Amino acid sequence: MRITRKLGIGAAAAAIVAALFAIPHSSAQAEVLNPRQDWLRANTSGLFLHWGMRTSPGYTSCSGWENAVTSGGWSANYWVQESEKLHVSYIVLASFHSRLGYSRAWPSKIPGSCSTKRDYLGELISAAHGAGLHVMLYMTDDPKWHNEGGHEWLNSGAYSTYKGRTVDLTTRDGFGQFSYDNWLEVIDKYPTLDGFWVDNDNAYWESHNLYKQVHDKRPNMLLSNNNEDTAEMDTVSNEQKTGMTPSYDMASAIGTPFPRLTEACYKLPSGGGWWYTGDDTTVDTKLNVGRLVSNAGASIKSLMAETAMVNGKFPSKQVSYNNFLNGFLSPIWESLNNVEGGGYGYGGLQPGPFGNGSYGTTTISKTNPNVHYVHVIDQPTAGTSVKAGDNGYKVTKVTDLRTGQARSFSQANGSLTISGQTTWNQYDTVFKVETNGRQGINRSLIASATSSATGHAPSALVDGNYQTYWDSNTKLPVTITLDQSSAKKVQYLAVNQREWSPTHPRSDFGGVQDSARIKGYQVQVSTDGSSWSTVKSGTLPSRRGVQAIDLGGVSTRYVRIVVSSTWAGSQASNYYKKLRIDEMWLGSSWAGGGGTPPPPPPGQTYQAESASLNQVAMATNHTGFTGTGFADYANVAGGYIEWAVTADQAGTASLSFRYANGSLADRPLAISVNGGTPVTLPFSRTGSWETWQGTELNAQLKAGPNTVRATAVDGTGGPNVDSLEVTTGG
Repeated sequence: MRITRKLGIGAAAAAIVAALFAIPHSSAQAEVLNPRQDWLRANTSGLFLHWGMRTSPGYTSCSGWENAVTSGGWSANYWVQESEKLHVSYIVLASFHSRLGYSRAWPSKIPGSCSTKRDYLGELISAAHGAGLHVMLYMTDDPKWHNEGGHEWLNSGAYSTYKGRTVDLTTRDGFGQFSYDNWLEVIDKYPTLDGFWVDNDNAYWESHNLYKQVHDKRPNMLLSNNNEDTAEMDTVSNEQKTGMTPSYDMASAIGTPFPRLTEACYKLPSGGGWWYTGDDTTVDTKLNVGRLVSNAGASIKSLMAETAMVNGKFPSKQVSYNNFLNGFLSPIWESLNNVEGGGYGYGGLQPGPFGNGSYGTTTISKTNPNVHYVHVIDQPTAGTSVKAGDNGYKVTKVTDLRTGQARSFSQANGSLTISGQTTWNQYDTVFKVETNGRQGINRSLIASATSSATGHAPSALVDGNYQTYWDSNTKLPVTITLDQSSAKKVQYLAVNQREWSPTHPRSDFGGVQDSARIKGYQVQVSTDGSSWSTVKSGTLPSRRGVQAIDLGGVSTRYVRIVVSSTWAGSQASNYYKKLRIDEMWLGSSWAGGGGTPPPPPPGQTYQAESASLNQVAMATNHTGFTGTGFADYANVAGGYIEWAVTADQAGTASLSFRYANGSLADRPLAISVNGGTPVTLPFSRTGSWETWQGTELNAQLKAGPNTVRATAVDGTGGPNVDSLEVTTGG
């Protein structure tokens, strides 16, 4: 995809940050937040399509390529349908690409490269808008690959005749003129196009104020730029690498701070190019689901690239992934859409690691700030619990989002522990966490500091506005003091450092930690502002999100933190001694006062493979099951699954069946307990055989052993059944 000035993670992040902060504040700020960005801010992901003359098998004739596309049955509706499976909200069409023959998939009056007679772009815009999707057009600045493959893709003679003067399209200036003309033609011809995705920049564009012209003529067109960032750009895009640990979490290596609209683009196929080269390459499900989830957990948009063939269809392994993702995302979509990343400036719980070897991220609802989601992408290597910083929220309820089953939880010392989870989704176990807001937080503070950069005063630390921040002005040691106006109990100091410096050790700097976050510190307290005593000192981990420093419940008026060092070494000049903090506050107590009332007891899960089966077989041909497989009913009436269930005491129990039904009709089962009168449940359609959900009923169990039988009632057999969860005493 990227073909010029290709940057590594560190260099790309450094270039973005340097460019962003080099812009005059008022000019940059005017574009950082703009109503034309609202549709993208409100969504989660997009589909990136590289598709042109050099799509395999490749064509040197523009008409030959167009004939192959049309005769192959190309349809814009197919791309829309596959986009809907991926749950994306926008499509980026990259046909005018330097390594795809500079193919313009639309009619143009400007000669110089391939332009089709059929208006594929117009058809795509119409179909996408009809389905509520947006369309952006890829534009390149680079003539470098004009003769790649031994064929000249640019026609300087034709363009020179059109312009009435000699223009060499193989030079950057000449190509800048050609592409500039194409920009203006497109914005005039397609007024409803939603924006442009720009690969780098061109001096000719800059000298002719191209971006300003776009926004002057089409104020609603969004501009996204790869590698470079200017005040006119709405979105910063980053090519998603895999050199992090874990490999999917590039959010830990992106250095662009919110509220800048940020995107990460990545190929779904594990091999091959950004465009179809004739291969049906495997899609790494774990990696790509992890990317999507971790990006959402950092308020980063995921731009997923698929390799369309000449007729627009995707290779079979990408189609299989699309079908899988459709089923996978549907039951947890509320945790990824219309949310922000948790633990940063939007509020929410602390992202992972979550202990016991588990890792993931958190999200927070945009419409209800008391609804949070904990995404466990990597499940614990031991135990059945995970722990996340609660950031002052008082938790009232935790459920497994996929099954709706309540989960045990407790709160103590600033952490939420979710326990008793015995069944983990191999890609993302999602807990829905409901709260009644934050407790014990004191933001009525006066802040001062021994050093501050111009325009970034200490008052920004306590103003509740995450678009402002304090800057140390490269001074270390540096001291920040918080004044409560009178002596009050302080349980902890919370520090939310600016998300502008990566936490991931980067090869650019010898693999050492190069974040600008606090490393060595002391926390001191005073009742009069003159005599100070140290209550805490040590090393603060270089982690994203809020860091809470336990001060033990001391009574004091003043709290100050003395920062002696930051994680970045002198070799990381972009971050060395450049401490920036968005917000700080003092907590008078931990949320929940150290815990919560005893939760309801967890359920006991019985896998289908542990049951007795009659005219039912075990299978593994659909993803998303737990344990070692799922039960697949034969298409006959009378087949059954029978579990042996043990209850500690007699009473009412909740029986929850985890199942998938990808057929077009209900597949009812008759549920009987201990041979009693059966109750028929419909086991409704779930949308696909890889979409699992729960259905339940209450039943009376006796103390000791019981049997639960699920019998197919008609000739369609039953659904695929993964497990039975039995909850008693709730």
